Amino acid sequence: MMDLKLKAFQIVLVFLSVGYTSCQAEKKKSNKIVGNMCNDCGALLEYDPNTLTPIDTLPLFDKSEPKLKLTGIVFEIDGKTPAPNVIIYIYQTNREGVYELNGTEKGWAQRHGFIRGWVRTDQYGHYTFYTFRPASYGPEEHIHVILKETDKNPYTIDDFLFDDDPKLTTEVRKRWRNRGGSGIVKPIMENGLLSVNRDIILGLNIPNYE
Repeated sequence: MMDLKLKAFQIVLVFLSVGYTSCQAEKKKSNKIVGNMCNDCGALLEYDPNTLTPIDTLPLFDKSEPKLKLTGIVFEIDGKTPAPNVIIYIYQTNREGVYELNGTEKGWAQRHGFIRGWVRTDQYGHYTFYTFRPASYGPEEHIHVILKETDKNPYTIDDFLFDDDPKLTTEVRKRWRNRGGSGIVKPIMENGLLSVNRDIILGLNIPNYE
């Protein structure tokens, strides 16, 4: 009888041990950070869930020139399957190359300024921002981009960069890692505003991505 009790106790210990190991492995997996360290990524989480749509218009769009339309499709890592419900956050400078403040900013807006916006991709992966071409404050003209998939932490991809920007030299182009695909876009004038198309591939060249 004692041998049976001892054996049963040992079996219980084995199951507990396996369960603990599995739990720890799953916890470790769920806490894995993709995209390496990102100091500014918390800004993406400041969106209003009640107003998030596939289209957003950034502040000063009506008053600024040249106006700019950023649009495209977000795909899964296979580069073919549209990715719905992906949050995209962008922020940029004004036409003077300043991350403009109006004095009422809170949270990350104190650093990024108020010229920023959020979208959530539709069922076909589509997204569109209406904004304006930013001015350079030293480096090349750019618009910052941060993504958030439903099951992952926010992470950065390559900025929107402009192929016709004279500061975007061959040497500068080599510095970019094509995170999410190339961010270098070619503006085309359509109906009074510059239009650029950029498709994004989730996980492409993103460290630790699975």
